[in-house]
Amino acid sequence: MRERTALVWPELYFVRHGQTDWNAEGRYQGSRDIPLNAVGRGQADNNGALLRDLFARGGRRPDEFDWYVSPLGRTRETMERIRACFAGPLPEVTIDARLIELSFGIYEGRLHKELAEGAMAIAGERDASFWFFRPPAGESYDDLAQRLVDFGSGLQRRAVVVSHGGVLRVLRRLIEDFPAEEAVNWFPPQDSVVHFAEGRATVYPAGASWDD
Repeated sequence: MRERTALVWPELYFVRHGQTDWNAEGRYQGSRDIPLNAVGRGQADNNGALLRDLFARGGRRPDEFDWYVSPLGRTRETMERIRACFAGPLPEVTIDARLIELSFGIYEGRLHKELAEGAMAIAGERDASFWFFRPPAGESYDDLAQRLVDFGSGLQRRAVVVSHGGVLRVLRRLIEDFPAEEAVNWFPPQDSVVHFAEGRATVYPAGASWDD
């Protein structure tokens, strides 16, 4: 498949932005700049506390990481809330347009269930060919993969990334060879931190407990 490369990814901590009203309503957001709602702000706060604790448990320091965020407001506010959970100075955040969400083109703002009747299959009902499905005036997941390979090829060290659900789907495909059919049907969490290391992803839900 076109998205497979020999790229070796560094360790990443990834956080999807918190919930928006469009998420709650089941609408395709894509590149539209929809803000966090109250639930989403709480999720971002909880994910910040979780990331801080994961760093402490792993013996990591924030200054050992480069910090990247999508340019959309919902991701930038999520990043701000995450960083507010850390004491002391932090590295500067790089805003990177390659991390913006997959564009759903003319379907942005439409309900998932409305489009599932024929125009575009909903998550949970897609086959592997959906990886290459491109909505009118939009992008396919394979298109997004090309952006992310370009982003990953420039990473110099470990990174914290705050971005979107589609980006997380593609990163699982690129980093741990998650099958395309599973990637496009997986529901990326908004209340978790995903740790990528040594070619695999571990999802840590905020508020949960786990063994060392």
